[in-house]
Amino acid sequence: MSLLQPVQIVALGVIALLGVGIYGLLVTRNLIKMVAVLQIMVKAAILALVLAGKTSGQIMLSQSLAVTVIVADTVVAVIGLALAVQVRQRLGTLDIKKLSSLKG
Repeated sequence: MSLLQPVQIVALGVIALLGVGIYGLLVTRNLIKMVAVLQIMVKAAILALVLAGKTSGQIMLSQSLAVTVIVADTVVAVIGLALAVQVRQRLGTLDIKKLSSLKG
């Protein structure tokens, strides 16, 4: 019986996180939950980035890019949550289906 290599385990983790993220985007209708699901998908992308750096021998470059993605992702998440709070205060709902029926 052959055991999986660490690189293969991380690749399976990336695929699993992406699967959970896609499923979450398809299922949820709440804006705040969507931001959380997008965070999961970004973490999968960061893992994939570091994995690519490890396999290509440029781990320092991939780690520095991963830190850059984490910083940018945090800013995007904060802005997304702030917008969700404003939508909730002004319109009284966070449900995407109800918001998509608005005419403006």
